[in-house]
Amino acid sequence: MRQEAVRWPCEVCSKGVGSNSLQCTSCQKWVHKKCSGIKGSMSKVMKSFICRGCLNPVISAGRTVVDIGASAQLELVDKFCYLGDMLSVDGDADAAAEARIRIGWNKFRQLVPLLTNKDVSLIMRRRLYSSCV
Repeated sequence: MRQEAVRWPCEVCSKGVGSNSLQCTSCQKWVHKKCSGIKGSMSKVMKSFICRGCLNPVISAGRTVVDIGASAQLELVDKFCYLGDMLSVDGDADAAAEARIRIGWNKFRQLVPLLTNKDVSLIMRRRLYSSCV
């Protein structure tokens, strides 16, 4: 196993992989030994390991995957982020509104230390708060 595998997430549980992981020979994604379902020694299966997603491309760990040929697969999702805007299967704006509200609150929380700082004048804090709201 390569040392740089530590940077990559497990295909099944999405946690970072380490020394006890296998790389799929088909899709080149890393999988923990415990997530792969392999019992016993990894040395026998290491060179010819194929993950569950490649063995069963229709359903992979609760995700629906569509094979588009040339060994490429697309995952079907209900919503996804495109250029900072959330798009959903329904076409409604609920997911986009929720995402914008969440982002707005996160930005406001980043300004709380400045808004509560006694060294900043009350007028400046009022202007900052008004511009946020």
